[in-house]
Amino acid sequence: MAKIGKRITKAREGLDPVKLYAIDEAVELLKARATAKFDETIEIAMNLGVDPRHADQMVRGVVNLPNGTGKTVRVAVFARGDKAEEAKAAGADIVGAEELVADIQAGNINFDRAIATPDMMALVGRLGKVLGPRGLMPNPRVGTVTPDVTAAVKASKGGAVEFRVEKAGIIHAGVGKVSFDAKALKENILSFVDAVQKAKPSGAKGNYVKRVALSSTMGPGVKVDPSTLHEAV
Repeated sequence: MAKIGKRITKAREGLDPVKLYAIDEAVELLKARATAKFDETIEIAMNLGVDPRHADQMVRGVVNLPNGTGKTVRVAVFARGDKAEEAKAAGADIVGAEELVADIQAGNINFDRAIATPDMMALVGRLGKVLGPRGLMPNPRVGTVTPDVTAAVKASKGGAVEFRVEKAGIIHAGVGKVSFDAKALKENILSFVDAVQKAKPSGAKGNYVKRVALSSTMGPGVKVDPSTLHEAV
């Protein structure tokens, strides 16, 4: 059996592994137990009552966190001409067309989010097998295929978070940093939960949000009472 280090043991002190905490208490517990020497990311995991193998139970969307993610997001934009210049002016890190596709096919993926203008999708479609498994394929459903590249780039830079349910029915995402104050973290968490609730698919039956947990990068998980989230939202 793996030995649990002193830091983890200390972080777990006073934390009930089966208790469901109210959102305010959960955030305070996380912040108090995040003792790494770097600014840890606060992550949320939601276990949903869906089976994503069925098309009518897929949960996917995007949410703009009111206080940002605390992370520097590198954005690539597939565009030509005026739209390419617009993307550069908006702060895109990488902008291109055929040359960008060739670069990605060569294995150079130096970005965290990809945006494309609609006219570029015939070209970008060639990258489905490369970008798809990494969750980087532009998609109109989450606002990354759009003629308004300025808004898309600014949203990506400012705190837009994409989410997609995994095979086991779990959604997880980063919702801020430990350095955020408790109020900012709570606002981000509630915004994310609200977006997931609004994305409830037509095929979902019974209890939609089954379990919710919060954790920091190096800290223990804290179980959250879903009812307190629903009430706050």
